[in-house]
Amino acid sequence: MLRTLEIDSEIAPRASVILLHGLGASGHDFSDIAEQLGLPKELGVRFVFPHAPVRPVKCFDNAKVRAWFDLVSLEYHAKEDEAGMRKSEEMIAKLIAQELERGIPSEKIILAGFSQGGAMALQCGLRYPEKLAGILVLSAWLPLATTVIAERSATNQQTPILMLHGINDPVVPLKWATESCNFLKEIGYHAMISSYPMRHTVCPEEIAAIGVWLRELC
Repeated sequence: MLRTLEIDSEIAPRASVILLHGLGASGHDFSDIAEQLGLPKELGVRFVFPHAPVRPVKCFDNAKVRAWFDLVSLEYHAKEDEAGMRKSEEMIAKLIAQELERGIPSEKIILAGFSQGGAMALQCGLRYPEKLAGILVLSAWLPLATTVIAERSATNQQTPILMLHGINDPVVPLKWATESCNFLKEIGYHAMISSYPMRHTVCPEEIAAIGVWLRELC
């Protein structure tokens, strides 16, 4: 079951950030980031931290962990779990629908994610039929790249995409993110990437950059 943990501002929310966690983590992992971003309360930003379903993951010897999709291995061109990604895409679309029902317009909703969650932010955001405010991709890559051109939504062709990555990331190498960003730019997206002296994690400088970016969007 998909659950959410929310942090509400003291005023009526006017924008939402849906932040998807990485493989084996949970929505609680990023629940303290809202305060670290230093966003003005008057922006009325709501943060939603969903939990991925628990499932067996092949690269973990089929151990059951929270994962947006299965991973055969951590190799770049390993076979992708398309069925799992499609199912999680549907779940994330339902999360967006919940925010719409709460009165947040789609153009004030940011899809964000770390690692697997970042991959899913791109998977869903590029195909979502209504205008989104932005797509934030942390230490991640573009999944199902061969289907993007045929499946992308023209509505989000101009949606800002910010990719942030660790220079020394041993799990998702910076090269994967760079190639993903370059491909997105080649097919007409407003994607940009910045790197930081870190591994597969987040750092204060990165969080500060996210705060600046969100203030511009919200």
